[in-house]
Amino acid sequence: MIGRRGIITGLGGMVAAGGGLAAYGFGVEPFLRLAVQHHAVRPTGWATGLTLKVAVLSDLHAGAPFMDEARIEHIVARANALAPDLVLMPGDFGPSCRMVTRVIPHADVARRLAALRAPLGVFAVNGNHDWWEDREAMRRGPGAVTALARALEAVGIPVLRNQVVRAGPVLVGGLDSQWAFGTHRGAQDVPKLLGQVTGDAPLLLMAHEPDIFATLPGRAAVTFSGHTHGGQVRLLGWSPRTSSRYGNRYAWGHVREQGRDLVVSGGLGISTFPVRFGVPPEITLVAITG
Repeated sequence: MIGRRGIITGLGGMVAAGGGLAAYGFGVEPFLRLAVQHHAVRPTGWATGLTLKVAVLSDLHAGAPFMDEARIEHIVARANALAPDLVLMPGDFGPSCRMVTRVIPHADVARRLAALRAPLGVFAVNGNHDWWEDREAMRRGPGAVTALARALEAVGIPVLRNQVVRAGPVLVGGLDSQWAFGTHRGAQDVPKLLGQVTGDAPLLLMAHEPDIFATLPGRAAVTFSGHTHGGQVRLLGWSPRTSSRYGNRYAWGHVREQGRDLVVSGGLGISTFPVRFGVPPEITLVAITG
């Protein structure tokens, strides 16, 4: 079985041959780095005196050797050390890299994520890969509960499927994946979700894919997304390729449009190819104030 250390060792020859940048992008940044990316957000209409610290853990993509059990435990420990008020996990928990050598069962991933601590709770949504890697859910179609969702809910982590719940002074909403049944063929239901919003408590909304932000009504105080991985390669603030139809508009970071706020996490894992350059795996920490 190939281990992460073995991959890094094998890439050592690339450095000696003058391939230092390539070796870093394939062997160091994706596996050995873990950044805490801070964003400060002041949403329109947010209550004076209400301050929240939200940790976002997106796109885990668990699977050895790239995201093994020890790596997940390390991420959980780092997140807990930040003492967030709320933890949001906007989808894509399973592997999606062609070079994964060992799939980690959802139950084992969920058991480790159950160690996350936040006084207002820990919440998740499905990402597109949580659907695509579940043939039975794909067969059953809209309304199906993914195997990943069942595993998380079994350890007490709610997976919001076009649902809204109360979390202390805020509402937390979660849209299902917009790519559940293929690119731009989704299970999201915005009217259903917004129909559950009552009162004037601020709404924090999870949507795995950020593109829906362009057409969302202004009721959400902050929208949290992942999916893009920041392009996995980011040069001088620009991603050559992203999985958003809007390109770099929603590729990464804090976006403010027409008085609305979106935070796109660069995520933790990798997809398709085991490379990251200029956008290290991140725990996204968002400070929300009035």
